[in-house]
Amino acid sequence: MWPRLGWAVVTSTSTRATQYLARWEVGETTGAVVVVDVLRAFTTAAYAFAAGASRILVVDSVEHAVALKAQHPGSLLVGEDRGLRPVAFDLPNSPVEVFHANVAGRTLIQRTSAGTHGVVAARSATRLWCASLACASATARAVNEAGYGAPAYVITGRLEDRPDRPGDDDLLTAQAIERVRTGQDIEAERVAEELRASDEAALTLALGAGHVHPDDIEYAACVDRFDFAMEVNRVDGQLELRATP
Repeated sequence: MWPRLGWAVVTSTSTRATQYLARWEVGETTGAVVVVDVLRAFTTAAYAFAAGASRILVVDSVEHAVALKAQHPGSLLVGEDRGLRPVAFDLPNSPVEVFHANVAGRTLIQRTSAGTHGVVAARSATRLWCASLACASATARAVNEAGYGAPAYVITGRLEDRPDRPGDDDLLTAQAIERVRTGQDIEAERVAEELRASDEAALTLALGAGHVHPDDIEYAACVDRFDFAMEVNRVDGQLELRATP
């Protein structure tokens, strides 16, 4: 059984307990924080960087995203609102669509209903990463190299007003990262299969054409496809995500 969100789980390699927190629990958390959204925000971000995107500006509202695009000519809006691509957005929250789009060298502006909200909520983090299965081991390595001890994982798929959406897919991902961080096997085959069979995967595919690609789940289930982490820094007042070796 997975631990309940918000409980601290003590690891043998850290003086601080590893935590799995909801978005509304992370605001005052310092140290290393990893915001997890495997279906699909930070899978999409990972594939965007693999396709050559230079950076991703992370925001928590459609209005902010649209306004920011006007300030950055040539940028692309990527993401969703309640799973659906807003009319003003250039690309949906789809790793497949983004990976095959013309994003090389461009700034993306990403807004999603869960993942990017988690980034904004983690306002007190000393170091802040975004993560999915596609870059799980690289994230674990980056957290350990930072030297802040055990991280707090933000399980963004847990929705405060939807007890039927506990974010099991993100918890699955966070615990896979934590296994690698503490020197254990990532259990890639099991994790990938559980992601494919998850309720969240079914709900994602049900969004339909224009909002989800049929292969999005398979892209999300490619454990350790990329050997980079994704770290957030505040630059000129914006939350800027970049791929880091």
